[in-house]
Amino acid sequence: MTAESAVTTCYRHPRVESHVRCTRCDRYICPSCMREAAVGHQCVECVKEQARTVRQARTAFGGRVSAVPLVTYVLIGLNVLVYLAELARPSIVDRFGMQGVGLKGADGAHYVYQSVYPASMHVEGVAGGQWERMLTSAFLHLPPDQGIGVLHIVMNMVSLWGVGRIVEAQLGRARYLALYLLSALGGSVLLLLISPDGRAVGASGAIFGLGAAYWVMGRRLGYDMRAVNQYMTGLLLWLVLSAWATSWQGHLGGLLAGGVVTLAYAYAPRDGRRTLVQAGVCVALLAVMLVLAWMKVTGLTGGSAWGSRS
Repeated sequence: MTAESAVTTCYRHPRVESHVRCTRCDRYICPSCMREAAVGHQCVECVKEQARTVRQARTAFGGRVSAVPLVTYVLIGLNVLVYLAELARPSIVDRFGMQGVGLKGADGAHYVYQSVYPASMHVEGVAGGQWERMLTSAFLHLPPDQGIGVLHIVMNMVSLWGVGRIVEAQLGRARYLALYLLSALGGSVLLLLISPDGRAVGASGAIFGLGAAYWVMGRRLGYDMRAVNQYMTGLLLWLVLSAWATSWQGHLGGLLAGGVVTLAYAYAPRDGRRTLVQAGVCVALLAVMLVLAWMKVTGLTGGSAWGSRS
C-alpha cells in the first residue's frame, strides 16, 4: 500500500483530507462537517436524522416547550401599533369596533337602531355584514378623549404581559393563540346576544379568557392557589365594576369562552387523541358561537344573516 492510497478524505468533501470518523455512521468527516456529540463528533446527516427521531419536549397540556413568549410579544405589539393608527385616524374605532347593529345616516352620523328606519339610513355593525368587527374590536382601545382614555390600553397591555407569559409557557404558542382569539370572539358574541346595539373595543375579553385559563391551569397543576385566587378576585371585581365602566358582557363572554377552552386543554386524555380532542372542542365552541351570532343577526335583520354593507 502506497502513502497516497492511505490518505482518507471527507465523504462530503472528497478533496479534503480527514482522519476523524463520525461516531454514528463511521464515515470520515472534515472540520466543516463535524458536529459536537456526547462522545466524539457526528456528521451533518446523522445530526439531522437524530433530531427527527428525538421527541420534542411538551408541556403538561401538550404544547411545545418554548422559553420565549413570542405570541404575547406579537399581540402586545399589534395592539400598540393599532392604537397608534387610531391616533392618526380616529375613524378606525367607529368602523372596526364591536357593534351588533346600528344605523348610519347619509350625513355619516350614527343613530340608535330601530326596526323601522328611513330608507336613507344604512344598517351598520355585524348585522350590516361587518362580521370582522367581532375580532378587530379586540385590537382597538378607547381614544385619549373617551372614557378612561390611554389608561384603557395601558391596563390591558400590562395585564396581557403579566398573565399572558405564564399561560403561553404552559400551553405552547398554537394553543395559546387559539385560546386568545376564541376568548376575544366569545366576548363579542355575548355582547351581540345581550346588547346588540352596544359598542365596545378592547382586549379585555381575551384577557379575561387568559385569566380563566390561569385559574384552570393552577387547579390542574397544583399551583399555590393563593396567588391565583388573588388574581381571579381582582379580575372578578373588575368584571363587576365594568358594569358601570365598560362592556361587562365582553368581559364575561371572554371569561366563559376561555374557561371552556382551557378545561378541554387540561382534561383531554393524555394519549394520541389529546390534540384531536383539544382541537375538536375549539372548533365546536367556534361553531356554537358563530351559530348563536348568526341566529341573533337573522332576528335583527328579519331573515338575512348578512345584512347590507354600509
